[in-house]
Formats: sequence, structure tokens, C-alpha cells
Amino acid sequence: MAQDSTGIPLRQLAERCGVEFAGDGDVVIERVAPLDAAGRGAIAFLSGPRYRGHLSSTRASAVIVMPGDAAATTLPRLITTNPYAAYARVAALLHPSPAAVPGVHPSAVVAASARVAPSATIGPRAVIGERTAIGEKAQIGAGVVIAEDCDIGQDCVLHPNVVVYAHSSIGARSIVHGGAVIGADGFGMAEHEGRWIKVPQLGHTVIGVDVEIGANTTIDRGAIGDTVIEDDVKLDNQIQIGHNCRIGAHTAIAGCAGIAGSTIIGRNCKIGGAAMIAGHLDIADGTVIAAATALADSTKTAGIYTGAFPALPQREWMRLMASLRRLHSLFERVRALERATKQGES
Repeated sequence: MAQDSTGIPLRQLAERCGVEFAGDGDVVIERVAPLDAAGRGAIAFLSGPRYRGHLSSTRASAVIVMPGDAAATTLPRLITTNPYAAYARVAALLHPSPAAVPGVHPSAVVAASARVAPSATIGPRAVIGERTAIGEKAQIGAGVVIAEDCDIGQDCVLHPNVVVYAHSSIGARSIVHGGAVIGADGFGMAEHEGRWIKVPQLGHTVIGVDVEIGANTTIDRGAIGDTVIEDDVKLDNQIQIGHNCRIGAHTAIAGCAGIAGSTIIGRNCKIGGAAMIAGHLDIADGTVIAAATALADSTKTAGIYTGAFPALPQREWMRLMASLRRLHSLFERVRALERATKQGES
């Protein structure tokens, strides 16, 4: 949990975030807050026209604005083309996470062959399996279970009750939130004479550096090859990623999305919440998939793909569905008329 800030002068925030400032650079900023709720000592940000009306009434000590909005306020301000990104950096500076205390809690169970860096933190009732390596300054929370032959990189943070199955690796500075399961068996079943035969899942799970994995998200291990989450991927809560998937670097996926096995998602993609992506697809770099979209085919070019039907009042929806049910018969009638017309012309 972030600790309270002692305050930083605005000019120092500008220097450390690499942005311009205007107005009183000596005003001390202690915290971040929304425009409409900020008070003395707080800095707020304006990222779009929807909230511009709050700019004139905010009680913040300073604001973060785009160049086009810099003249709309006399408050001390940071000026940047990306206020939200600047806000993120400022918030991290003002509200740093407390330093972890290195060491292994007495109730933790650490295998004799495990390698735990001296600067790492192992929380209460955590379990570290045989031949698993925990990197420098890694933080392993309470109740975390890491099986054998895993590699947890330096500065990783695994929050309470994360489970990491055998033969999984997590790169440096990655964050895994509570309840996530990394490397469980994929859904591999072969049907034979009306029954299911489990297919052994023999691959690994490879998580890159600077990845964030949300609470209760599940990432299956590979069936034969590996499941790979590349660098700087951001996964929201309650996402399911099937076996042998590859998620390209810098891709972000919102909550409750489901990705079936052996799908390859490119770099810099954005996938909305509750999107459902079928297996064995290739998703092009830079693709955007809207929330609740069901994707059954590969995307060969970047673009925005939307398959969700916007909500309507129930009566309007029922009328529309009644029309859609008649659409095929109407199509057949039109096609029959076209054939008759062509025959008459000949």
C-alpha cells in the first residue's frame, strides 16, 4: 500500500517527470486528487473536455493540463501532451510504496534447494518449491505458493495467495495480484468413445518483464510448447488465457476477457472487457477489440473490431429481434425476385 507523501515542489515534479511547468514552481504538492475534490496541497489533472468545467472551480494547488488548456487557468500547472501519463508519474512520486523488509517469515516453507536472494521478502505461510529461484528485492506475499523449478525475477511483487505452478518464470519488476494462478494445466482433453482423456500439459509458462497480472487472472501452461506473455503486457482482473497462447509486448487486456488456446495476439493490442477470442487465431499488431466482442477469425490488419450489439430498451430490442428472425426469408424472396427478373430480361 502506498505511503503518505511529505510533499515535493512543483518544479521538482516537472523535472522528474520531464514536463514543463508554469506559475509558482515552489508550491509544495503533497498528494493527487480529482479536480472536483482536490484541496490545498493536491494536484489534479485534466485529460479531456468533459471535465474542463471543473478547472475554473477546483481548489487544487496545481493542475496537470495539455498545452491547449494551459491558458484556461492561473493555477500553477504542469503542461504536457499526455496529462494522464504525467499524473501516473506524479502519483508514484508522491505516494511511493513502502519499502519491504528483507527476510523469510518463520512460518514460510522454503525448500532446501530453493535460492532466495538476501534482499528478497518471503511472507507468512508462503511456500517456495525445490530448485526455485527468488530474485533480489522480490516480494512474495502471505500464502503465496510457488512450485518447483520456477524463476521469479528481481523486484517482482507477488501479492497474497498467488499460485505459481512448476516450470514457470516471471520477469523482473512484474506484479501479480492476489488469487492469480500462473501455469495451471490447460484445458486439453481428447474425446474417445463418449469419454474424455486428459492430455498431459508438458509446456512451461513464461512471463516477461514489467508485466502486471490482475487479481484472479489465470494463465495456463503450454500443452507442448510454452505459453508466453511478453514484456510490458498489462492484464486486468479475471482474465483467462489458454494454453500455448502468446500475448505480444505492450498489449493491454481488460477484465473478464477470455482467450482460447494457441491464439497469438500481436504487440500493442488493446482488448476490451469481456471480449471472447477463439483459439488458433492470429491477431495483428495494433489491433483494438471492443468490449464484449466475440472474435472467431484472425485479424490480418490493425484496426478496431467490434461485435457487441449496443443495449436498447427491451421493447425495441424485441421488435428488432422479431425483424431479424424474418431477415433470412426476406433475403430468399429478394433473391427469387432477382432470378425471375433476369429470366424475364433474357
